[in-house]
Amino acid sequence: MDRRILTVMLVLMTVFIGFSIIIPVMPELVRSIDPDRAEYHNAAMLSLYSLVSFILSPLWGRLSDRIGRRPVILTGVLGFSVSFLLFGLSSGHLPLMYASRLLGGLFSGAVVSVIVAYVADITPPEQRTRGMGLVGMSIGMGFTFGPGIGGWLSGYSLETPFFVSSAIAALLFAAAFFTLRESLPPERRSAGTKRVSRWTAFAGPLKYLYVLAFFVTFSLAGIESTLQWFGIERFDVTPREFGMMFFVCGLVGAIVQGGIVRRVVRPGREPAWIAAGLLVSAAGFFLLVTSHELWTATLYLAIFGVGNALIRPCVTSLITQRTKVGQGVASGLSSAMDSLGRITGPFFGAILYRIEITLPLLVSGALSVAALLLLQRFRTLDLREEAGPQPAA
Repeated sequence: MDRRILTVMLVLMTVFIGFSIIIPVMPELVRSIDPDRAEYHNAAMLSLYSLVSFILSPLWGRLSDRIGRRPVILTGVLGFSVSFLLFGLSSGHLPLMYASRLLGGLFSGAVVSVIVAYVADITPPEQRTRGMGLVGMSIGMGFTFGPGIGGWLSGYSLETPFFVSSAIAALLFAAAFFTLRESLPPERRSAGTKRVSRWTAFAGPLKYLYVLAFFVTFSLAGIESTLQWFGIERFDVTPREFGMMFFVCGLVGAIVQGGIVRRVVRPGREPAWIAAGLLVSAAGFFLLVTSHELWTATLYLAIFGVGNALIRPCVTSLITQRTKVGQGVASGLSSAMDSLGRITGPFFGAILYRIEITLPLLVSGALSVAALLLLQRFRTLDLREEAGPQPAA
């Protein structure tokens, strides 16, 4: 395996450990400060992080098209480390907690969207799905270990997970500074005066894939912001137990992405696997509604994890293969759509949860089924575009 891919896989995994480490811990932190509005503070912090990433990730992608991927990725990793250090120091002070989430969102787009472009740079089209499978596996591994680490370290203090995340990111920056090589040579970079809107990528058949990706992230973000409250209500889940639930989900997802997506999914077959993933995800959501015990909730969340692990790398691979703009712009829009889902998902999830605790799960399941229509529309238009203009009768 290319050492460059191994390096960026490690960077991605670390970033998503840092992102997901907060999932089992933040609800307890905000509940200790403002118990009456804890659900909304939790959703607001998740959304703020993603709002800033949504605004800036296409800019990071465009910047990486101009100056190269390496300096942007390194900047993002270092900023990520600082943001988690600030969060660890801000416990008990809501304004500082919000500020640290803003800082984390500022630098997250510099890592995630640009690494997708980095992998696209160094993999030929016929290996693109495999490369994106490795990207997805890295994200899945981050989500695998992050909640478990967060839940386990919360036994020492609720702040400990953030200090550990900051230290890991700082060490990773030092390692990447000496080992990460540039993937975009100067002759392939965009001119400094060229400005390409991220929305130029939102065209043709691909726009339906971007909306589908938004649906998937919107559903996941809504569950991330409400499932712990659901677990507290149904079976009195603790941060450590909730972390283990997501550990199992992430582990299953990483196995699927590393084993199935890399080895089984062939170029051109991605839509079929996306459809399967949407149906499996919907099943997981609907089954979670029936859960009243920790073990069943863990099992059903893992079923959802299988579906999600099939969807994401296949969607990303199709976008990088079909895009007609720069990889940085395309991946920047992909990251922006992901962030848009994470902006709106937590708030809608919190509102639905206040109405009825199972509503976030029911709505997420319904959206997964509805996304099949978007996939069908993409496939129809994509086949028509591949066929080219029909000769006149």
